[in-house]
Amino acid sequence: MSQEQQIAIEERFARVFNDKSFKERLSSADFEKYINAKKKLSFQKHDTIFEDGETPKGVYFLEKGAAKLSKSGAFGKDQILRFIKEGDIIGYRSLLCGENFQAKAEAMTDIEATFLPADIFMSLLEVDPQLSFVMLQKISYELGESSNTITFLAQKTVRERLAEILLLLEQKLGVDPEGFIKISLTREEIANIIGTATESAIRLISEFKGDNLIEVDGRNIRILNHDKLMKLGHVVL
Repeated sequence: MSQEQQIAIEERFARVFNDKSFKERLSSADFEKYINAKKKLSFQKHDTIFEDGETPKGVYFLEKGAAKLSKSGAFGKDQILRFIKEGDIIGYRSLLCGENFQAKAEAMTDIEATFLPADIFMSLLEVDPQLSFVMLQKISYELGESSNTITFLAQKTVRERLAEILLLLEQKLGVDPEGFIKISLTREEIANIIGTATESAIRLISEFKGDNLIEVDGRNIRILNHDKLMKLGHVVL
């Protein structure tokens, strides 16, 4: 999916999932239930939002901050599945499937979120066709992302995977005023994402820096040459 299509889906969701929009579309009774049920929550960096295997109690809409979804694999090593940014909603897939959470959600920065209990969220989907439609679009998009991840890990070299993941992180999370990707990752986390050893990730980042593809400031990374990274990773954004 192109960046333009991704942005379009995110913008549609933002237009639909907010108090003003709900008030315009919902009955007075349904809107009052929604307003009374939602809760504002705060999480500090490294806090767990929900655990793998936990029973879903509702969904979380990130007003501010970023989180990661990960799953523990063989030998207790975590695999990062995807990142969640401001304006994203998490927890709905397991809720819709009627199963326990299949991943752990952890705050990567301080987070402000809106929690919507399961019964209210499910009720909104039943009475609000616009919300149901944008949720269907989000689910379809994330299914495509999962398919791309399988190809990404199976068919690309580690060097190609690093180039692609840096571009995708910048696309999804954006950059700060200085141009650095809006999230700081440890070398271990980067290695986890691209499926390699931490030592290999450190070496590749050093090589990318030496080739003037990126700038590194501690855990922060700024892309200097998008075109070369795209060619290296065989990426089309």
